[in-house]
Amino acid sequence: MTNPREPSESPGAPEAAAALAEARSLLAEFPVVDGHNDLPWALREKAGYDIDRLDIAADQTGNLHTDIARLRAGGVGAQFWSVYVRADMAGDTAVSATLEQIDCVRQLIARYPADLRAALTAADMEAARAEGRIASLMGAEGGHSINNSLATLRALYALGVRYMTLTHNDNIAWADSATDEPGVGGLSPFGHEVVREMNRLGMLVDLSHVAATTMRAALDTSVAPVVFSHSSARAVCDHPRNIPDDVLERLPGNGGVAMATFVPKFVLQAAVDWTLAADDNMRAHGFHHLDTTPEAMKVHAAFEETRPRPIATVSTVADHLDHMREVAGVDHIGIGGDYDGTAFTPSGLDDVSGYPNLIAELLGRGWSRADLAKLTWGNAVRVLGAAEDVARDVGARRGPSIATLDQLDGDVR
Repeated sequence: MTNPREPSESPGAPEAAAALAEARSLLAEFPVVDGHNDLPWALREKAGYDIDRLDIAADQTGNLHTDIARLRAGGVGAQFWSVYVRADMAGDTAVSATLEQIDCVRQLIARYPADLRAALTAADMEAARAEGRIASLMGAEGGHSINNSLATLRALYALGVRYMTLTHNDNIAWADSATDEPGVGGLSPFGHEVVREMNRLGMLVDLSHVAATTMRAALDTSVAPVVFSHSSARAVCDHPRNIPDDVLERLPGNGGVAMATFVPKFVLQAAVDWTLAADDNMRAHGFHHLDTTPEAMKVHAAFEETRPRPIATVSTVADHLDHMREVAGVDHIGIGGDYDGTAFTPSGLDDVSGYPNLIAELLGRGWSRADLAKLTWGNAVRVLGAAEDVARDVGARRGPSIATLDQLDGDVR
């Protein structure tokens, strides 16, 4: 049987094989820094954090998008592990659940020291690359994780969190989400203070999931480069989770990086309407629309039998990267696959082993080795290092903010 990850013997197969070999060679030197992987949440949902049950040293194909062998096959050299918790986990519950997610990542790093290395800085990322280990960083997905507390934000940073996505799918008191109704018009005064405190700490401001108004407001305030840990181009696929061109155009001035995601419902226009109907079907059967447990996936499969799912491909994702490079420039793009945080993935990017297929596609489109080295490794390392530089400067001029939501925004309860 033909390995689905290898090029088939067809016209053009020798060229495809050569491109794939070149892609793997490049990734051996400049591995992928992936901006977003939801493995910790998948371990919570599928195994209650029992990593003996879902041991990523073993082949977890069919259970997870991620295991160590496939990370290695995919040429992954650094991973921002998402310490996501659902937006409906509000208040103290969200904080506790985020701490559990952080604990999960730390357990993974301790369990697999030959493959994973804790990383807090750009220098740590380079050290991991030199050692042949996968630099493991953390990103909190949604400002609800700090429960409107700058002290909690600082605690997450102290525990190793190096970016925070300002919202997830729902608005929070101080920031608007891309997939909710306008609330505060982008960022409230407290929201701007959160951005300033993140700059002071050296925590990257992540603008995936936020409304375009929030993106612009954060760019107005941030004196450090921002990131989009897993977002693609709205001009290519008109979904509110994606980045408008006017925002991409601001990244060179800010120094930030937009990391293209692979989620079909964000990259393929035909998948947008299908996903809305599929999500409604999930809710009608009593499941959260982001549920990827086996029981939920059976509901998805039954829906798909009657309404076939549009299939994104490697080329679909490459179209976004081509556009993002054209608008923002090659120094301001990266990759954020969102593996184990989505029910569906593009053909050819089925799991974390698929990155060489994307690099091969871009080689075929004329991307240079130097450009691809920036995409996979250089840009993400640079942006974290730049945030560290800003933090040293800002931290020398002011101390921790003790502002509260009520002080800056009024009593919002």
